[in-house]
Amino acid sequence: MAEEHQDHEFTIDQAGEAGASATFPMQCSALRKNGFVVIKNRPCKIVDMSTSKTGKHGHAKVHLVALDIFTGKKLEDLCPSTHNMDVPVVKRQEYTLIDISDDGYLSLMNSDGDIKDDVRLPDGDVGSKITKMFKEEEKETLVTVQTAMGEEAAIDCKEGTSK
Repeated sequence: MAEEHQDHEFTIDQAGEAGASATFPMQCSALRKNGFVVIKNRPCKIVDMSTSKTGKHGHAKVHLVALDIFTGKKLEDLCPSTHNMDVPVVKRQEYTLIDISDDGYLSLMNSDGDIKDDVRLPDGDVGSKITKMFKEEEKETLVTVQTAMGEEAAIDCKEGTSK
């Protein structure tokens, strides 16, 4: 019986740990423009929000307009102001770019000297900027990688200072 309980507990802990570290709840009325929120299971940045008062016995509702932080897609949600919504834990870290592989992956090094090879060179302006700075201008390139809800993407780069 105790063994079954442990197995059951392990499964809950494992699932709970993954979800708990990726998001945290926040009351809808406490969310702010330029903050983050989860809409349709995607991490988003709030670009517009408005609160509407409803009827005599209804709750105020918050209308959120947000952009997916990885795809840039616009998402909207309507939530009672007293309800909780998930907020993604968003982290940004700077890495020194070592190389860009032929298959479009960035070879990055953090401040501890650890190598990271699993971030794809982004499409569009950011990817062009990284390629131009690193390959054409041959400058030391610092790449900013944003991580949220188990996903990560290179979102910016800047010139590094050689020591």
